[in-house]
Amino acid sequence: MLRGNLDDMAAFVEVATEKSFTRAAARLNISPSALSQIMKNLEERLGLRLLNRTTRSVTTTESGERLLAAFMPMLHAMQAQVEALKAERDAPEGVIRLTTSESAIDTILWPKLRKLLNEYPGITIELDVDSRLVDIVAEGYDAGIRLTDSIDRDMISVPVSAPLPVCIVGAPAYLERFGFPEKPDDLPAHRCINLRLPTLGGIYVWELQEAGREIKIKVSGQCIFNTLYNVIQACVDGFGLAYVPQHQVQDHIDNHRLIPLLSAWTPPFPAYHLYYPSRRQPSRAFKLMVEALRFPSVPPSER
Repeated sequence: MLRGNLDDMAAFVEVATEKSFTRAAARLNISPSALSQIMKNLEERLGLRLLNRTTRSVTTTESGERLLAAFMPMLHAMQAQVEALKAERDAPEGVIRLTTSESAIDTILWPKLRKLLNEYPGITIELDVDSRLVDIVAEGYDAGIRLTDSIDRDMISVPVSAPLPVCIVGAPAYLERFGFPEKPDDLPAHRCINLRLPTLGGIYVWELQEAGREIKIKVSGQCIFNTLYNVIQACVDGFGLAYVPQHQVQDHIDNHRLIPLLSAWTPPFPAYHLYYPSRRQPSRAFKLMVEALRFPSVPPSER
């Protein structure tokens, strides 16, 4: 029975991870109605209900979750082995799915990935921007990119950046109106732009350092966002001070749209790392991507 179910099980994994018949069908290159029938037939053969279906969403049942957790690692292992065998005779190719945060893409990942993609046209990289702490195995990603202190210890971890300078910044118009903070204790009296954390839903507390001692400052203001892009834009528009990775505002600083503040009190964030399961059998395409992203970068002649 297993041999007859392998294609259907792979289809089930797509539906369970995409949580949508429409998106899963597009990835499988079949119609949503055909995919729905495949799932119905699979459930009948197994004698289990795997999916909860509504007009708006698709979720896995308890049985579906257990089956997904058991089958997905095997499916990934088989796919990786096939890709590895093909790589022995073919140019590197394949789709690599990465989950990352928005702050890592523009200045850290894309400058390296575009060189890799130009050199190897058979490689496709799908970047999913998601600030949640994603379970890459359960959600079908090949790897993730996060700050070092957010990665589980059972993962293989590869540095892709140096530690990240952070800064507190303000627009000239705001600072002319409200003045410059001179020490961390001045911040609660200022209008500040807050970031809501996607994982826990709380407001990020600004982390500073004084005489080698970590201090945390709760700030307030008119604006709360859940993306750094919006935080930065509101800061440029003069709605308050912002606490952000420096690489994301360097252009604004260079062009005097923002002014850095309290630099002696802002320690760097940990470095970004690429991480993936230790049991993964990496394809040639995946290995090339790892080396392209590795910090410090490996020159093409040394690959």
